[in-house]
Amino acid sequence: MTDLSKYRNIGIFAHVDAGKTTTTERILKLTGKIHKLGETHEGESTTDFMEQEAERGITIQSAAITTFWKDHRMNVIDTPGHVDFTVEVYRSLKVLDGGIGVFCGSGGVEPQSETNWRYADESGVSRIIFVNKLDRLGADFFKVVDQIENVLAAKPLVMTLPIGREDDFVGVVDVLSKKAYVWDDTGLPENFKVEDVPADMVDDVDMYHDQLIETAVEQDDDLMMAYMEGEVPSTEEIKRCIRKGTLELAFFPTYCGSAFKNKGIQLILDAVVDYLPGPTEVVPQDLTDELGEPTGEVATVSVDEPFRALAFKIMDDRFGALTFIRIYSGKLKKGDTILNSFTGKTERVGRMCEMEADERKELDSAQAGDIIAIVGMKNVQTGHTLCDPKHECTLEAMVFPEPVISIAVEPKDKAGAEKMGIAIGKMVAEDPTFLVHTDEDSGQTILRGMGELHLDIKVDILKRTYGVDLIVGEPQVAYRETITKEIEDSYTHKKQSGGSGQFGKIDYRIKPGEPNSGFTFTSTVVGGNVPKEFFPAVEKGFSSMMEQGVLAGFPVLDVEVELFDGGFHAVDSSAVAFEIAAKGAFRQSIPKAGAQLLEPVMKVDVFTPEDHVGDVIGDLNRRRGMISGQETAGSGVRIKADVPLSEMFGYIGHLRTMTSGRGQFSMEFSHYSACPSSVAEAVIADVKEKNAAK
Repeated sequence: MTDLSKYRNIGIFAHVDAGKTTTTERILKLTGKIHKLGETHEGESTTDFMEQEAERGITIQSAAITTFWKDHRMNVIDTPGHVDFTVEVYRSLKVLDGGIGVFCGSGGVEPQSETNWRYADESGVSRIIFVNKLDRLGADFFKVVDQIENVLAAKPLVMTLPIGREDDFVGVVDVLSKKAYVWDDTGLPENFKVEDVPADMVDDVDMYHDQLIETAVEQDDDLMMAYMEGEVPSTEEIKRCIRKGTLELAFFPTYCGSAFKNKGIQLILDAVVDYLPGPTEVVPQDLTDELGEPTGEVATVSVDEPFRALAFKIMDDRFGALTFIRIYSGKLKKGDTILNSFTGKTERVGRMCEMEADERKELDSAQAGDIIAIVGMKNVQTGHTLCDPKHECTLEAMVFPEPVISIAVEPKDKAGAEKMGIAIGKMVAEDPTFLVHTDEDSGQTILRGMGELHLDIKVDILKRTYGVDLIVGEPQVAYRETITKEIEDSYTHKKQSGGSGQFGKIDYRIKPGEPNSGFTFTSTVVGGNVPKEFFPAVEKGFSSMMEQGVLAGFPVLDVEVELFDGGFHAVDSSAVAFEIAAKGAFRQSIPKAGAQLLEPVMKVDVFTPEDHVGDVIGDLNRRRGMISGQETAGSGVRIKADVPLSEMFGYIGHLRTMTSGRGQFSMEFSHYSACPSSVAEAVIADVKEKNAAK
């Protein structure tokens, strides 16, 4: 049985282009997992194995790799940095025990690093910090350390100092041991010497060494008292204190180096082993009931507990559907039957494997602490709990943000329609922030996602991976119609064509209904002028017309109809005659009742750094938005507003430009509201033009 204290489940996360994937490559090379380095900018890195990732030089989906360092087993997950793919970071952090936050030496704390840091704080993940790219022009380790304190409100504990800057960066000083690690010009990670601290750095190293010990001993009262009385703690005691502080998020050990030039990575691997937690040292996952409420129990990480695991990612690759799971407790063997507590159905485990990016190693068994993939699971989605059928439980579920942007797509030919349906089904299972629905009005397929890049990639995958030729268009806003005033009217339907004719006369009132009341029908006819058996036909006639309004053919909302009188013919009156009369009455009266176009209004929540608040509010006002409130939140301000949907297309790109990429927003449907006349006229003219073109 593997010793869980020698497991490390870690994620590598940062802003776009801070060097996460390059750092992962160096870790794999140093631990002997790969022998040739693949570079991101050449599209050859191990973990960026999708065509789209290789081309764009960015990470799109998180990749998992298992490797070993100093007899410790590491499950490493390389996550994306782009804001459109934050769900990949979020769901990875959910199942990790520790992380490495990578920051660019010249870029510093960038927008996406803030978001990922916030996610990691929410998930309570212990982290070490790696300030990368110190060989670059403008790189400044101390500036980045200041930003970590001021922008992230985090406490960095400086563990290494850089020797040289930019082109002259040759190595690092380990502050704790006061030893210099200097690499030669070959660029090979193993070609370094351990030397004494350069003479010009001795004072700085002494200062940071004292700071390190003072911060560390705060974690142990006895050591602190002894230190204040002049006793110097041993290296082992200091390491124990640093570990304790790291696990409790009191501070974050901070390292520096250059992943691309292979400098400083060994010390980071040592730090993962020394300071990041094993699976048994993190706060156990809560168990919840079916409604997501905590039950008071926790999923203790132990091989002796019943089997519990969380599915955190679904991936469709050339070998079939893969379900990535993190096992929290118990053991799992090939052939076992496990229960999906969300669906209530059991599944048999066929093949299990350890993932090495897109390569895999078959397994016969796995245990608590492992991150593995199961092949061919059915009906399992991201966030589902898998457990022992005799011990049913639900782990704390994942909550995903709502998509904020949508586009309409349709296949170019009939053959593509079926292919598109199958492909979209697989893609929706893989990505919980990618939603699809069919627009009832236009019959188009609407793809919804987290941003323009997100949907670009999805369309690209549909075209290249699945071979579906698509026409990509703009989505249509789902407008509605209603009336604004009450009128009283009368309508007679009369038709004579030999034999029995058709006759139905109705006197009625039409008035605006309460918001969200839909269509309501009442009858106050007395004296039998319209026989009771014809009331349902009148109601059916009116309600069937609510589907298509008179202004631009959009569905009609919130109308009340009262039938108060009428007339009938003993022979010619029938249910059909009264239904036709009601339809004619609707067409005749709705224009007289002040027909009006309604537009969907969205509840928008914008997060922006404080220095851009004025710009963001001004822009929302220009988009006809009504600001409903603002509040300070951590490293910025949240602005809440009600904004018409038609004004929000392309907003994410505009917001990022306005806030230097640091703004984020989410929106959801709030209510329908009257369109200003200029907007209504343009929409009606547009619909008429399209209808004429048909």
